[in-house]
Amino acid sequence: MPLSHQHPHIAIIRLSAMGDVAMTVPVILALAAQHPKVKITVVSRPFFKPIFEHLPNVKFFSVHTQHEHKGLLGLYRLYQDLKAHHVTEIADLHNVLRSKVVRLLFALSGKKVAFTDKGRAEKKALTSLTNKKFQPLKTMVERHLDTFKKLGYSINLDAPYFLKQDTIPLKAIEILGEKHEKWIGIAPFAHYSGKTYPIDLMQKVIEELSNKEEVKILLFGGDSDLQRLETLVNGKSNVFNFAKKISFKEELHLISNLDVMLSMDSGNAHLAAIFGVKTITLWGATHPYAGFAPYNQPAENSLVADREHYPLLPTSVYGNKKVAGYEDAMRTIPVEKIVARVISQLED
Repeated sequence: MPLSHQHPHIAIIRLSAMGDVAMTVPVILALAAQHPKVKITVVSRPFFKPIFEHLPNVKFFSVHTQHEHKGLLGLYRLYQDLKAHHVTEIADLHNVLRSKVVRLLFALSGKKVAFTDKGRAEKKALTSLTNKKFQPLKTMVERHLDTFKKLGYSINLDAPYFLKQDTIPLKAIEILGEKHEKWIGIAPFAHYSGKTYPIDLMQKVIEELSNKEEVKILLFGGDSDLQRLETLVNGKSNVFNFAKKISFKEELHLISNLDVMLSMDSGNAHLAAIFGVKTITLWGATHPYAGFAPYNQPAENSLVADREHYPLLPTSVYGNKKVAGYEDAMRTIPVEKIVARVISQLED
């Protein structure tokens, strides 16, 4: 038997959404450590490759959904490409139309396939505006563990698995200087307004934290956040805006060196958590009960809007649904509470 066929080769499909891609990391790290003879290939968009670069025994396969892997013909090409790598099993952690087509082709060719049950019915009940079932659901990490169990791989996550801290990028040192203080990362924006803390209150949080001694505040966001982040810097000598300053790979290395990350329910929270950085999240229209809380963080680090004032929360799984009268829900998370939580994590 050829060497490449001696051991199972799992292709793990998770195509998009930064936070969702990051949440696969602890599971894949544990799989690689506990099943060292299994070959693992992560199938995702090229942008996410830096997340997986240092995972032992893990290769990365780039999917180009706008080019060679576009449309049904492109998905068949993706199937053929993976087949040429002697993939024997598919773990579909995305479970959307594209990944379903690829896993169906593998199933028809006699390969083992399993997919993550996202618990859509339970999430619908959690976010319903009538007959709401307000209870914690399985985390996405637990759901991914179930997927590998279906393939026959038990994975133990009793002890946490993190990516290793990386060296601070030179570009970041040029901006910040060498690290002698506590570094607080803040990612103040999210894709939807329903899960973004009001900018005037965030300004107050930054003011309070920047007044602490031996602290530097690093602001993170996308290209479109550049101007809003500049307003939050507001001339403070110990607040730094990193939007468009460094590459995504460098940003990951920098995040791994933070002491605390403060984020919305967004991708940056998950990126920090997979490095074991203490991560505090703010929740408005969404809620950690849906299963998207950052990995291995205590429940106290999830600060949620007041359900006594806004009993229909959470109103959405992803924050994309607007409910009249709920626009100011996040204003019920006090500035003082956020600042106190960040400081408590710095001192821990």
